[in-house]
Amino acid sequence: MNGIRYGGDSMQGLWLRCARAAAGAAVILLAACGSGETTPGTVRFALTDAPACGFDQVNVSIERIRVHRDASANENATGWTDLRLSPARRIDLLKLGNGVLEELGQLSLPAGKFAQLRLVLAANGSGTPANSVVPTDGVETALEIPGSVQGGISVAYAFSVSEDKVTDVLFDFDACRSVVSSGSSSYVLKPAVKAVPRSGATITGYVDAQLTGVTVAAQKDGSEARATVADANGRFVIAFLDTAQSPYDIVITAAGRATAVVSAVPVSTSAATELSRIDAPITMPEATDRTASGTIGPTAARSTAVVRARQVIGSAGQVEIARANGNYTTGAYSLSLPTARPRLAAYSSKLPLSFSAAGNAAQYVLDATADGYVTQLREIDLATSSATWSPTLARQ
Repeated sequence: MNGIRYGGDSMQGLWLRCARAAAGAAVILLAACGSGETTPGTVRFALTDAPACGFDQVNVSIERIRVHRDASANENATGWTDLRLSPARRIDLLKLGNGVLEELGQLSLPAGKFAQLRLVLAANGSGTPANSVVPTDGVETALEIPGSVQGGISVAYAFSVSEDKVTDVLFDFDACRSVVSSGSSSYVLKPAVKAVPRSGATITGYVDAQLTGVTVAAQKDGSEARATVADANGRFVIAFLDTAQSPYDIVITAAGRATAVVSAVPVSTSAATELSRIDAPITMPEATDRTASGTIGPTAARSTAVVRARQVIGSAGQVEIARANGNYTTGAYSLSLPTARPRLAAYSSKLPLSFSAAGNAAQYVLDATADGYVTQLREIDLATSSATWSPTLARQ
């Protein structure tokens, strides 16, 4: 047998060559397994919006999305991974209501946990501003970007990326809370942005299509979770709700109309929760509106000052009816509030819902807040006249 040869090799030589090749392959395999390398995952980004107050357009231009593992990392820290949008994406936030999304792109990231996102906006430059607003019945005006957010709008959001899988991140950019008047005819961005799961629950329904500017908000314990504006057909969609917060109170408001509330609305990801249908929409009786207005101080508090009007409505408890940012320069604010009794319906899967008057007409609690200041409260009654309140906030 030792005399048998294959292609010039003896059987023994051939066996040795094969053994060496197998050993080499094993070393390569072991090196690969022990290298610690993992398959990256993918993060897909999108943008949605809540309603804007008193604007026909709110435009922002996004040029980068940044991701970091550390929630406290500043803009100059090492460890950022960037998704660049080239050219910068100019988006009218007001086109993103009723569950509409703007896809922003995707980014390959190593598997693991991440804790901070940043939205970097383009500078306004010359010509058409990259970031702007169009007030109702007004002209396009540049939206000033404060120095504090020029390095990116920081969004704290903990999420995980798995190997070879797609993770969805949805930015919820609240245009209404993000635009602040400055002086008499200019505007400053005070960003109100959060990140939410894209796989949340949905509430749908219809209000009377004859009404315009109807805002529908999902609230939890008197604080707004998400909101939208009904379309020209009266249809509304509140999407991307956190099922862990179920149930929600749905608060429906419009100028010159009594507030309508649906209490304890359950949500799940298995199917949308329906509150009304097109053949039996939710109606809102006419109401006289009066104003609560004033000036917030001190001057140092005005850049972040907010005034809310809340009302106790039967089983729903205290809900938010309206809010306004204080003027960035003067601290002035104004809220238009209905004086008619609100209408309340308990949620039922059997439609149409039954509404009845609840709560006290024209009575509200105002609260004024600003970052780093103690909240102040004031009870007001608009039954016979408008109210004025000018709080001076104290440092915490």
